[in-house]
Formats: sequence, C-alpha cells, structure tokens
Amino acid sequence: MKVGNVDIVPILDGTARLPIGNTVTHRRDARWDCPHQPLDEHGRIHMDIGAFLVRLGDRTILVDAGAGDDFVHEGFVTGWLPANLRRAGVALDDVTDVVFTHLHPDHVGWATVRGEVTFPRATFRVHEADWAYFMTAPTADPVLQETLAPIEGRLEMFDEETELVPGLLARPAPGHTPGSTVFVVSDAGERALLLGDVVHTVGELTDPEWEGMFDVDRAAANAIRERIADELAASGDPFAPAHFPELSFGRLITADGLRRFSWA
Repeated sequence: MKVGNVDIVPILDGTARLPIGNTVTHRRDARWDCPHQPLDEHGRIHMDIGAFLVRLGDRTILVDAGAGDDFVHEGFVTGWLPANLRRAGVALDDVTDVVFTHLHPDHVGWATVRGEVTFPRATFRVHEADWAYFMTAPTADPVLQETLAPIEGRLEMFDEETELVPGLLARPAPGHTPGSTVFVVSDAGERALLLGDVVHTVGELTDPEWEGMFDVDRAAANAIRERIADELAASGDPFAPAHFPELSFGRLITADGLRRFSWA
C-alpha cells in the first residue's frame, strides 16, 4: 500500500483457518454471509498473522511482531516473519522501531526468541495501559511476562494520542485490550490506518451486530469499532486490520445508509 511516498508492506508470519463461531458472534445469531470473506467448505474463515513494515525517513518500523515460531494453537501455522522480512530486504538489525497495537501473543511473538531480543537495534513502543494489564497488574500473563521482559530496558510507553515519529501517529482505541492502539501512517496529504484487532473481519464493518469474541471490554470495543468504521467510510482512507487475508487493505463507503466494503 502506497501512502504518499511511503510504502506499507505486509509481512506475513503465518495463517489460520478458524471456525467462524470461534471468531465472531452475532447479536441475533445470524449466519455468516460476507462475500468479501467467505467461509471454506468446513465453515472456517481465513485469517492471517504478521506485521506491517513501514519506512519513514531513516526509520525502519514494524507495526506488531507476529506470533513467533512457538505459537501452538489449533488451526494456526506460524513462524515465517524473519524469512519474509529478508525477502523484503530487511535484516533483523535494520529494524529501528517496533510498535505494538496491543500485547496479545499473536502480535508480540517475535519480540524475543528464547530470552533474546530479536531486533537488537529497535526501540519498542506500546500503550502503558496494555503493559500494565498484561505485565504488572493482577491480570498479568506469565507467558507474556517471560516473552516481553527482555525488551523492558528498551521500551517506551505512551498514554495518549502521540506522534511517535514524523508520519506515524499512535491513536488509543481501547476495548479489545485496555491499551489497544490504531496507527495512522501519513505522507504527502494521504494516510492509511493500521487497526490492529479493533476489527478482525469484514463482516464487523458492514454489519455492526457482528462482534469479536476476544475483547477485554466488549462494549468499549464495539463503540470504538463503530466510530472508526464511520470515520473510514466518510474519509475513504485505506485501512488494514491485523488479520485480514494476506494482511490486505480495504476501504469503506456509505451507500443507501449502509457501509460497503471493497478491497483496496
């Protein structure tokens, strides 16, 4: 995806085929009917995992860090990110910044490998509410604590809308997790939004009664998803959630009072 003179490059770490009933739920128990993201013959939806590579000036930035090579969950195959970074012409020590949309395991897996920081020159950034929730509060996750402890000395946190580097804006979007963040990439009067897990599927954007199943605060997540979807439909800006197939970008418009989706 080109934004002005900036390329945003999806870097796949893996793929999944998941039963739709394990991914989203509908308030009125409607059947999934989304032509832009159809189910396979087994009733499974295709969702991918990875990161987005953004080069801004002298910065080589990863938005999220995939699931890693030891992510063991039924339906998932992962571990591709380093090889796909190399194919994009980026070595691990070329990465200057890793920014997290949130701290779920499928977004931070390559931050470290067996206790060693994977990106030795990188500064890591995350919303402080997510660091607290997953790392220091009673809700802390021991697996994440082990994964992320080695980056703490090179971690920078934010707690409000912040331009992290010129052309990369962090916008808090709490709900899926307390510190969920949308990243806005801007250049030459254009912009694109990287949504993380604010939305997982196309259906959640075109029918607001579809909801994700893994939100810490479902009411807040629904509200922020609707607000961002309306913003995107009004602006026409391209956007990519973290799990669209091939980490693809889409666009929204409003027609006849309904939001309509197309692949960008």
